Amino acid sequence: MPVGAAEGRPNLVVIMADDLGYGDLGCYGQQLIQTPRLDRMAREGLRFRQFYAGCPVCAPSRSVLMTGQHMGHTHVRGNAGGDMSIQSLRDEDRTVAEVLQQAGYATALCGKWGLGDQLPGAEAGLPLRQGFDFFYGYLNQVHAHNYYPEFLWRNTRKEPLRNQVQSTGGGYGGFDGGYATRRVDYSHDLVLEQALQFVREHRSQPFFLYLALTIPHANNEGTRATGNGQEVPDFGPYAERDWSDQDKGQAAMITRMDAGIGRLLDLLAQLDIDQRTVVLFTSDNGPHDEGGHDTQRFQPSGPLRGMKRDLYEGGIRVPLIVRCPGHTPAGQITDHVAYFGDLLATAAELAGATTPPGLDSLSFLPAITGRQDQQRRHDHLYWEFYERGGKQAVRQGDWKAIRMPMFTGRTELYDLSRDLGEARDVAGEHPEVVQRLESLMDAAHTPHPNWQPKGSPEKQQPAPGDGKPRF
Repeated sequence: MPVGAAEGRPNLVVIMADDLGYGDLGCYGQQLIQTPRLDRMAREGLRFRQFYAGCPVCAPSRSVLMTGQHMGHTHVRGNAGGDMSIQSLRDEDRTVAEVLQQAGYATALCGKWGLGDQLPGAEAGLPLRQGFDFFYGYLNQVHAHNYYPEFLWRNTRKEPLRNQVQSTGGGYGGFDGGYATRRVDYSHDLVLEQALQFVREHRSQPFFLYLALTIPHANNEGTRATGNGQEVPDFGPYAERDWSDQDKGQAAMITRMDAGIGRLLDLLAQLDIDQRTVVLFTSDNGPHDEGGHDTQRFQPSGPLRGMKRDLYEGGIRVPLIVRCPGHTPAGQITDHVAYFGDLLATAAELAGATTPPGLDSLSFLPAITGRQDQQRRHDHLYWEFYERGGKQAVRQGDWKAIRMPMFTGRTELYDLSRDLGEARDVAGEHPEVVQRLESLMDAAHTPHPNWQPKGSPEKQQPAPGDGKPRF
């Protein structure tokens, strides 16, 4: 593995887009949106074809990423509307950042957090209490709906921006639900600059940068107010296209993100640390159908069925590109099946740290360094989702089962080796497989007092936030 900085350990940069689909990048088949730097990153590194998010929506997916526990075990299992006290990590939760911080890494989060807040009952989940030395961006994901907010957080204090926000009267979670009427400071650009500065300041020591971008998530408040949730300073190369402004904005946001990632990769090369910096790019869940853009134009899920909030592949299978020049195989594709929860074990192995016990995490370091014969594999992967009546899914080998509603519903079964688009339910032809996968679902779910879906074994009541797919 790469030779790191002074202590001989590699840097780690995890870049996560927000609501970017499996088919939104050129290297994953996108035909209309330009992503030259990520396409180049794929040519210079390794592209995963079977990588999965932790959940089909924001907060729980990030909880899986940070804790190395799947949805049946992690603490934050859903978007909780205004109740941040149940959407925050606890002191006892051990994050990727804590593992690396304790191993001597400088750690930073730039962008969107969503797992802790300054609100009462949510303070334990604040980034600086979860292993990060530095934080800049959004604490509350509702706040992150606005690309032109009145402030961003720097560590534990609000830093005013030059924007002006007008209330739409739909506030919750400590925010007024407003949209920007004076647009000066575009949050994405500010977040990127802070990330670049962190890299410059820590180039001589091992560091972990979690760059949690908000692009291309829709500005939901702006959508309600103006009908256009794809806020971006300019339409870039799409300005003259015969498209709606929403479509121009969606494409321009992704291309702007791509250019910023190119700046980060260029900086690593300029500082002569790219060969000891492992960079991962992914997305928190499948693509959204919000903000007014035309999903039929861009086909963001590519060949997959479903979108954000689905447990079909389009809701949870996401891009993953890994690059470290001289160490990751260049221009290669892997079909190793991995998911967000594997980041913790991978980061620990990179740093020479011990992986905490009780996780659902397997290091994919062998896969990204060309040692496939040494790569351990999951027996199965598991998801659960609490909105829209609740649902569960499990993948074992090429079999994928989805049960809707959770615990009590009918189970659909798909053979992903023959039916990537999940068009043909073969449950009736393989009852023994259905029974086996239902048993895996039952065993994977650990009851949680905050997340008790209707029909669950522990209690008959709806989950917090159920019926509020607003994130």
